[in-house]
Amino acid sequence: MKYYIKMQMALNDIKARLQDKKGQGTVEYLLMLGVIIVVAVAAGALFKSFMPDLFDKIKTKIFGGVQSM
Repeated sequence: MKYYIKMQMALNDIKARLQDKKGQGTVEYLLMLGVIIVVAVAAGALFKSFMPDLFDKIKTKIFGGVQSM
């Protein structure tokens, strides 16, 4: 019987700690950081195909402007 009471008290303590929401913990910060990293990598992969063409257009405009001087 004593073992049952101790287990019940331990479970109640764990339940109280899980329900206590004072602020964000390390896990939540790591999850947010992970989401930000995934979004940044996905955006980089999407823009990777557009970048060479964009830089070629900018280079052409710069050289065109320099030659017209």
